[in-house]
Amino acid sequence: MTGEKGMDGQTAAGSPAPMRRGYSTGACAAAAAKGAALLLITGEAPHSVELYLPAGFHHRFELTGCERQGDISATCATIKDAGDDPDATHGAWIEATVSWLDHSSVEIDGGRGVGRVTKPGLPVAVGEAAINPVPRRMILEAVSEVLEEHGAARGLRVVISVPEGEAIARKTLNPRLGILGGISILGTRGVVTPFSTEAYQASIVQAISVAAATRNGQLVLTTGGSSEKHAQAMFNELPEEAFIQMGEYVGFSLGHAKAYGFQKVTLVGMAGKYSKVAQGAMLIHSKNAPVDFGFLAAVAAEAGADKRLVQEVAEANTASQVVDLMTEAGHLDFFEQLCRHACIQCLKQVNGGMTVEMVLITMKGRLLGRAEIRG
Repeated sequence: MTGEKGMDGQTAAGSPAPMRRGYSTGACAAAAAKGAALLLITGEAPHSVELYLPAGFHHRFELTGCERQGDISATCATIKDAGDDPDATHGAWIEATVSWLDHSSVEIDGGRGVGRVTKPGLPVAVGEAAINPVPRRMILEAVSEVLEEHGAARGLRVVISVPEGEAIARKTLNPRLGILGGISILGTRGVVTPFSTEAYQASIVQAISVAAATRNGQLVLTTGGSSEKHAQAMFNELPEEAFIQMGEYVGFSLGHAKAYGFQKVTLVGMAGKYSKVAQGAMLIHSKNAPVDFGFLAAVAAEAGADKRLVQEVAEANTASQVVDLMTEAGHLDFFEQLCRHACIQCLKQVNGGMTVEMVLITMKGRLLGRAEIRG
C-alpha cells in the first residue's frame, strides 16, 4: 500500500498526493465534435473518443448527450474536467453539433454560450466566435480525421455550444475583453495544469493586447478587484480596457506592457504589496517576497523620521502597522519616497523606455503617496 492515495489527499507515506491535471475547453470541444461526426456518419453513438493533444499524448474523452437528427445533423457533448485547477468552466457541458455541407471543407462556429469577439486585439477577428486558433485547429483535425476515415465526399459545419456559457462568462474577464454572450474556447496544449500560473498570465497578456488595440497610451495595473475599483474612480477618463488586474505578476505585466508599446504604466495599490516592488521584488506573493521591514525603516529615515520612529518601523509586524505609524507621525513624505523607489525598480526591470507611475492607497481608497518617473 506504500504510496497509495488516502482519503486526506495524501499518500500513505505522508507526502502530498500529486495534483490531478484537467483538459481545456478546446480539447473538450474537439472531442465533442469528433463524437458528433462519428454519430452522423455511422449512425452509432460513441461512448468515448480519443484525441492526440498538443501537449504530446493521447487522451480518451467520455461523451454524453449524443443525438442524431436523421441524416441531417448530430450532436455530442462532453463535461469539462479541469482536474484540481480552480477553473470557472469546470463541470461545464461542452457540446458540438455537426451538419452536412454541400462542399468538402469544414466550417467552425460558436452557438449558444460561446462568446462573440467585439473588440480588436484578440487572436480571433471581430465578429467571429471566440474559439481560439489552437482549439479551431484541434476541431478541424478531429473532424477531418473522421471524414477521411469514412471516405466522406462532403464537408461538415461544426457549431460549438456551452448552454451555461453566458453565466460562466460573468466570472471571467470576457466582458472586459469585449467577448460577449459566453465563454471563450481556449487552450494551447489541450491540458490544464493545476494551480499553474500559465492561465492567469495568458489572461494578462490577452488583456494587455486588447488595451493596446484601443490605442490608449496608458495602462493601469492593479493587484486585485478592490484596488482596481479605486483606480477606475481615480482615472475615470481612461477606457475600461486600460485597467488590468495583474495579481502578483508585476515584472511579467510590465514586460508585456513595454512589448505592446505602452508609453506610461500606472500601478495602483496598497503599501504592503508595493513596498515589495520598492525593494526590488517583481513577483509579490507573500511566499516569494516577504515585507522587508529593514528596508521600510531605511525609507522612513530618508523621509526624515526620528530614530525612535525608525526603530518602531524596523520592529513592526505588518505593513499596515508601518502605514499607521508613518501616517500618525505625519510623515507622508515616506509614501512618496516609497513610490519613487518602486518606480525606479520597475524601470530597472524593463530597462526604461516608458514612464512609470506608482500610486499608494489605503483599503478605503484614500491617497497615501504618488510619484512618477520617466525612464
